[in-house]
Amino acid sequence: MLRVVAIDLALAEHRDALLALLDRYARSAEGGSKALAGAARERLPALLAATPGYRGWLAYLDGQPVGLLNSFSGVSTFQARPLVNVHDITVDPSYQRRGIGTALLLALEEFACEQGCCKITLEVLDGNRPAVAAYRKAGFAPYGLDPAYGAALFFEKKID
Repeated sequence: MLRVVAIDLALAEHRDALLALLDRYARSAEGGSKALAGAARERLPALLAATPGYRGWLAYLDGQPVGLLNSFSGVSTFQARPLVNVHDITVDPSYQRRGIGTALLLALEEFACEQGCCKITLEVLDGNRPAVAAYRKAGFAPYGLDPAYGAALFFEKKID
């Protein structure tokens, strides 16, 4: 039986599941093919717990953690309403294509509606075709304001 629960970082079981699933994701090609650094593993649960606007969900199938969604709240300045951004979503490869990612997104959407959010945002690598297809099926679409300016791009500048 599939069960989705909000992450409670006070629970060791939730912290362990979060770190295991996130590490598996980080080690995958989609996640950059590098394990989570030891220092990041040590800091992450406390940092998330202390970060206003963090919300996460775990998906359990027959009692085993198989999916994770991490999100953060933000603000749409144009709509003057809250929004929520999916920062990570991952499903154990052995359990993909069973509706687990969809269930995680539905839990987030329910939360977003309760919070009066105007939208949910996420970024995805365009070469991750299964994820792009899943997001489109869930109602997500590329973001743009004026067709003359095209779709939004996601950029980063590392500061290390």
